[in-house]
Amino acid sequence: MEGGSSMKIKSAAFAFLSLFIGLAVSASSHAEVEMTIARTLSLDETPVDSALSAGGKYIFVLTDKGTVSVYTSDGKLNDTLSVDKSVDSIKAGPREEILLLVSSKTKTVQIAVLEFVQEINIAGSPFKGTAGAPVTIVLFTEFQCPYCSKMVSVINQVLEKNKANVRVVFKNFPIPNHPFARKAAAAALAAARQGKFWELHDRLFQNYDRLNDQVVQEQARQLRLDMQKFQTDMNDPQIAQQINQDYQDGVEAGVRGTPTVFVNGSLLRNNSLEGFQAAIDKELGKKGKK
Repeated sequence: MEGGSSMKIKSAAFAFLSLFIGLAVSASSHAEVEMTIARTLSLDETPVDSALSAGGKYIFVLTDKGTVSVYTSDGKLNDTLSVDKSVDSIKAGPREEILLLVSSKTKTVQIAVLEFVQEINIAGSPFKGTAGAPVTIVLFTEFQCPYCSKMVSVINQVLEKNKANVRVVFKNFPIPNHPFARKAAAAALAAARQGKFWELHDRLFQNYDRLNDQVVQEQARQLRLDMQKFQTDMNDPQIAQQINQDYQDGVEAGVRGTPTVFVNGSLLRNNSLEGFQAAIDKELGKKGKK
């Protein structure tokens, strides 16, 4: 029994000594914190509260004048929104476009859904429809995406129903875990140089689940493309640059997956035929064309 008691005391003493040494080391090795002001926002009104959007893309500033100023992360004023003057604090929601408006006076929390209109570069991108149409649909997509393949028939129906009012612009957004998506994008753009972008586009999506070099070459031959020119163009650095630019444009617009659709710069959340038509009608209504 004595031997057992002695062992417990020694263990406790060792544990206490270890804890003491640990605290001593921690006390002597604390990290210093340095602060650098990365950017200062200058406002015309007095700021009351601020919040950073969920994805870090926007800065919201509530002012004493009943407004919320929306800044981009690089400090540029994007827009100013009017809110009830009883709102005295704001919180970022779980998604980029959600902002909580809190009023301690009225004991309410309003969930505001913001609609960010993106300016997307479409210069040189393939498109279908009327060039000067009042509604531009920008589609970020890729050829190995099963959901994108299903979107083809929906887009065709949208164009058929809105011939004079809509154009659809194609933008590449190859997903990294789809190994052939980038090469398929290059193939479609190479076909575009022979006036056959949409023809190869449709064939690639019809074969989205078995794309490889052989399938692409086979489809190109069936379209009677100049195969030597096609192969040369597929490896043209300018085409690679166009794909990279499309991808970067998508990232800047907040694209995270495919398919992602914008209607006159506004993100489309309902990709059904009905969702497309509702968004198109809304835009035409703004322009007095409905």
